[in-house]
Amino acid sequence: MIAEQRFQQAAEKVKSGLSKRPSDNELLDLYGLFKQATVGDVDTPKPGALDLKGKYKWESWEKNKGMTKEQAMEKYISLVEELVAKYA
Repeated sequence: MIAEQRFQQAAEKVKSGLSKRPSDNELLDLYGLFKQATVGDVDTPKPGALDLKGKYKWESWEKNKGMTKEQAMEKYISLVEELVAKYA
């Protein structure tokens, strides 16, 4: 199975396959890897200090800068598998 198909399946597992909500840091890691895998390097300016949620999401995406989309997909898939084992 190619990486993109496995990536899409992992994204679906996150939406429906977890019985408990992952921690905020785990969700931020998922978000950053998802954005890197689907968009590539961060392409928006960092949100202002008053937008805390946006700032944390932006920083999570930014820390993956330089990672290829394929690498981000593989890391995302691995993280989802860990979370499914932990929260399913």
